[in-house]
Amino acid sequence: MSVWRKSSYSANSNDCVEIGRGVGVRDSKAPATHLPVSSAAWSAFLRALKA
Repeated sequence: MSVWRKSSYSANSNDCVEIGRGVGVRDSKAPATHLPVSSAAWSAFLRALKA
């Protein structure tokens, strides 16, 4: 089981995206499903957001 976390900007909202280290991304409203994302793809995504 992975530990899922959400952005601190989400506060106590359930309308957010959560990430699980080494697992992927999921919608907090549908936690049973997730999109697998590799570490390399996640790093590239973050770099693109910062650019």
